[in-house]
Amino acid sequence: MLNSIPNADMLDQILSEPTEGVVDTLGRLDGDIIILGAGGKMGPTLALMAKRASGMAGKSRKIIGVSRFSDERLLAQLNSAGIETIKCDLLNWGELESLPDASNVIYMAGMKFGSTGNESLTWAMNTYLPGMVCQKYRSSKIIAFSSGNIYGLTSIVHGGSAESDAPNPTGEYAISVLGRERMLEHFSKTLDIPAATIRLNYATELRYGVLVDLAVKIANGEPVDLTMGNVNVIWQGDANAMILRTFDHVSTPPFIINIAGPETLSIRRVAEQMASLMHKEVKFTGTESPDGILSNGHLGHKLFGYPRTSIGEVIECTADWVMRGGEILGKPTHFETRDGKF
Repeated sequence: MLNSIPNADMLDQILSEPTEGVVDTLGRLDGDIIILGAGGKMGPTLALMAKRASGMAGKSRKIIGVSRFSDERLLAQLNSAGIETIKCDLLNWGELESLPDASNVIYMAGMKFGSTGNESLTWAMNTYLPGMVCQKYRSSKIIAFSSGNIYGLTSIVHGGSAESDAPNPTGEYAISVLGRERMLEHFSKTLDIPAATIRLNYATELRYGVLVDLAVKIANGEPVDLTMGNVNVIWQGDANAMILRTFDHVSTPPFIINIAGPETLSIRRVAEQMASLMHKEVKFTGTESPDGILSNGHLGHKLFGYPRTSIGEVIECTADWVMRGGEILGKPTHFETRDGKF
């Protein structure tokens, strides 16, 4: 159960705490794990959880994090935890080809924010690069991150898009992410690569995420836009655990799974609850739309169980963290975007 979290070090410990299921999965898994795009918002704690779970399972394996790694503090943190780090421009074939082999790949690299106006790089990162990675790691298991954005807007009353629903992406970012999925599917079939596609919607912790976006607006007296009136969120620690357990389900063609919280949250209600906790007033703008970017996480919950951390705990901790001046990454999710332009 979450309580008031005093600092970022303790937060990382909580976000990387393995579940029993993760320990079991990584105990069965053979070989090293390489994480491509490990320097992003989610990669560090995912790498830390993989390292901790491997140790608890008695597995002596390398956890290798690959990224441009512009933050030297992050490099030091990962290295001190026993995670090997490699600086790499993945789009440079020579650098990609020089990466060490690994039996298990987690592909997290991609481009979302800044994609509008930089469409060619967006397509290179989101669609071309996955094909390069499949060629490089044709003898590995590959778990690749995707996004709930590929479903497009869906009616709130339908309970979110399920894995069996046909993609209906809006905007070049979402279309290019669907391209990523298709590249993985193609190479999984033609090269016989066991793979899985993670449609994530939305991971949150105390430094970034939809709930942080709301808390920061409330703290600053800025209005909360209600147009995207409903969302799914899942605590990042629970998302990390579910993603690592997906190694048990890789297949050819790729296994597809939504990683999402069980609730469809009302932005209005969450903002009002946060404002009360923060002893602030909340201002609203816009009117709730009857649809949104919503994912049905039932399959993940059936396979892996419900998230350990309730959304009520996360709301309370986020409000507390922001009011105490805790570290914020300053990377808004732009969850309210409805036209697909990021």
